[in-house]
Amino acid sequence: MRLVAAALALALLAPAIALAQSAGEVERCFQNPGACAGGGSGAAAPPPAPVPAPVAARPAAAPDYTTVLNSPDAERRKIQESLRTLDKYTGPIDGNLQSEATVKAIGEWQRGRNTPAVGKLTPQEAAQLNAEATRAPIKRIESPPPQTAAAPSPPPVAPLSNADALKALQARLAERRKAAEPKANAAAQALVRDLKAYVTADGKGIAGEQFTSFAKWYADNKAAGRTIGDITPAIDDYGDAKAGAAITTEVKFETRQDGKTYGQCLVFAWVDGTPRKNPQAFTCDEVAAVEKWKTDQSLKSAWR
Repeated sequence: MRLVAAALALALLAPAIALAQSAGEVERCFQNPGACAGGGSGAAAPPPAPVPAPVAARPAAAPDYTTVLNSPDAERRKIQESLRTLDKYTGPIDGNLQSEATVKAIGEWQRGRNTPAVGKLTPQEAAQLNAEATRAPIKRIESPPPQTAAAPSPPPVAPLSNADALKALQARLAERRKAAEPKANAAAQALVRDLKAYVTADGKGIAGEQFTSFAKWYADNKAAGRTIGDITPAIDDYGDAKAGAAITTEVKFETRQDGKTYGQCLVFAWVDGTPRKNPQAFTCDEVAAVEKWKTDQSLKSAWR
């Protein structure tokens, strides 16, 4: 019976003992929290995990201005047009983004956005600039004030007929030719004097040195037993060229052989000067060669 009574007493006291132990454990943890980090077992808490070292920040990339400066011409012109739409630019639309006026306009636009006014654009800024210009309102053009007394309009002029237009053109050409005639005649006569001197000297003189084709022509006639008689010039064309006043002249030669007279014709072409420039001599049937010579000299006719 005593053993039974003792066991019953211990069973009744067990909850109270556990409650006293729990209260003591709470008090101990309150006074020393590190001792309870392991779940109240009393074991020492593990050391804190090491804090990772901060990662160094990467330097910011430099702005890309090269892409826009080297963009196609049409894109560079569009940027200038956008600047003009926004009243920042009044220069030519030539695609030159490095001109003084364009750089100044870009800088003014950047300054208005509170960004560095460097005068060059990144691709993002170029897109923003063009988009801003697209959104800009269309300016209304004010009509001029009405005139109190409008001047009477001149009566309409009837168009010229083909015949009248041709006459007017011929009149203008005649005036231009009349103004050029003294110089053209002087150049042609100077040529004839040199040709006659060459014939008189029997193949010696400046005419043969300048016009080698003429020198060969003279030698061929002499070898054939022909002599040269009258020399008659006729101006073919005259006008300004890139190297001076250019002239082409037909020259008819009277040649004699065995009592008979023959006519021969050469075309002399040169740019007037001392000495003559670009001199050439052709037979009169070499029309294409003569016209090519005129084209090569950029001759602007005052004769035809």
